[in-house]
Amino acid sequence: MECISIFDMLKIGVGPSSSHTLGPWRAGRRWIAELKEKKTFTDVTTITIDLFGSLSLTGKGHATDIAVILGLCGYDPQTIDVSAISSIIEDINISKKLLLNNEIEVSFDPKTQIIFNREFKEFHPNGMTFYATLKNGKKVSSSFYSIGGGFVVKEERNRKKKKLEEFKEFPMPIQKGTDLLTYCVTKNKKVSEIVLENERSLRSDAEIDERIAQIWKVMLESMYTGCHTEGTLPGGLNVRRRAYDSHKNLIKSASYNNPTEWIEAIRNTEVKFRQILKWVSCFALAVNEVNASLGRVVTAPTNGSAGVIPAVMMYYMVIENHDANFDDVKQFMLVAGEIGSLFKKGATISAAMGGCQAEIGVSSAMAAGALTELMGGTPEQVLMASEIAMEHHLGLTCDPIAGLVQIPCIERNAMGAIKAINACEMALDTDAANAKVPLDKVIETMWETAKDMNTKYKETSEGGLAVKVSLSDC
Repeated sequence: MECISIFDMLKIGVGPSSSHTLGPWRAGRRWIAELKEKKTFTDVTTITIDLFGSLSLTGKGHATDIAVILGLCGYDPQTIDVSAISSIIEDINISKKLLLNNEIEVSFDPKTQIIFNREFKEFHPNGMTFYATLKNGKKVSSSFYSIGGGFVVKEERNRKKKKLEEFKEFPMPIQKGTDLLTYCVTKNKKVSEIVLENERSLRSDAEIDERIAQIWKVMLESMYTGCHTEGTLPGGLNVRRRAYDSHKNLIKSASYNNPTEWIEAIRNTEVKFRQILKWVSCFALAVNEVNASLGRVVTAPTNGSAGVIPAVMMYYMVIENHDANFDDVKQFMLVAGEIGSLFKKGATISAAMGGCQAEIGVSSAMAAGALTELMGGTPEQVLMASEIAMEHHLGLTCDPIAGLVQIPCIERNAMGAIKAINACEMALDTDAANAKVPLDKVIETMWETAKDMNTKYKETSEGGLAVKVSLSDC
């Protein structure tokens, strides 16, 4: 049974898209590693990248070309200075040279050596092939597929000799929600406690805490940055950043100097129902405005849905529990990561495969379940909240205007966060024994819906709002 850690579901990276930016970025780095393993890296003279299907159709809007270049240059999406990205790309465009893995210089013109191919690969809509010409004239190539959430895989061509990857198995293997619930009941533990036991089979408590702390730090900083950055988003749609204005009206004259003090300042603001709605929306909008600007965010489970989980966690910290601390963050992330893994195993977290239900729907389900446990819900209510959240995102299409992760993507994060909170409250007020739709059934339904959905509504910008609204309208 596949072992998916919460740190596979929650990854630090650069926006605007986990499948179209982070995935190709990581693929570029993996190809470099392949070349080195085969002892051909130092013989490379020229390179070409072919982007297929959804990566081609919305690649420019998702900065896929930029991501591939940065990956080939050897930059790490977790540590790169995001403010330097534009100058790095500009230098390559001017010099027509690329420093492969920051080691060897090759001639490279992004305009002619990154090819946007509208053809779809059979294995997955997000396909890419890297080609290299060696000093002896031999040509080598390698294909990768970005399957959502920053995950990158290869297709084994020779089925008879296919080598199955051996996954390290958790002490408590979980494939479905029923498996998770069985462990909770038999061991009399919360969802987060079961997940933590599994994570301990991969890493120490200190490492788990350190990585969760890093994840929350990036989430908090992305909210903080988005709320304090004014202006217009890049890409040509001329979308004005809204988190800045919303935050300014909500925070009023409160004084603070950093994200930690900011949390305390928010706790002292007025929290009537309208303000709560506005704060949650503001947090979500802020993250995804940072994401849309090639900023650093956490895939949760994707970049396009990166705002939902931090917005709901922040809601708990500034509205529901003013004493909330790292222990609450840790508990929240453990539950959220596990719920996300159930959807990845049973369906998909790729909008190119399943539409936006696979991104915003999954993130809303993750946040709903996590919040429910923090609010004192039982494991049954945790799964029920996740089911409710996804049930009301079923069929949600992915139709980004101009291929940019802006309209309607940014607003959908705010809606997904609000739905998560609503789903949590519904579950808490219900005897989960009376639930009519199990989480596993809604995951199966989501996958069937994904397979039935017309391709033009799967992150291709060939249907829906993407064709009804054009750049000229903006």
